[in-house]
Amino acid sequence: MHKIVDGQRVELTAEEISQREAEEAEWNAGAFDRAMADLRSRRNQLLAASDWTQLPDVALVDDEAWEQYRADLRNLTDGLSTADDVAGVTWPTAP
Repeated sequence: MHKIVDGQRVELTAEEISQREAEEAEWNAGAFDRAMADLRSRRNQLLAASDWTQLPDVALVDDEAWEQYRADLRNLTDGLSTADDVAGVTWPTAP
């Protein structure tokens, strides 16, 4: 591993390499949390966009389909334990 100092390529010390590896490990360990935050953000946007379907003065032809869609969105995070699980999520389709 190298770094650039005053325009010159310089090898990292063993301490700098250890520090860099620790930073990379910490970043990789947070991959699931970042993926879940992104998923929840998108899910919450979809829930907010369908909030109108739950108003008492809205008469829908397929009320149960909307309820199921919203339930599926709320349950989207169930059972996810890795960033790959999050990436493989199948999003429900709005009625």
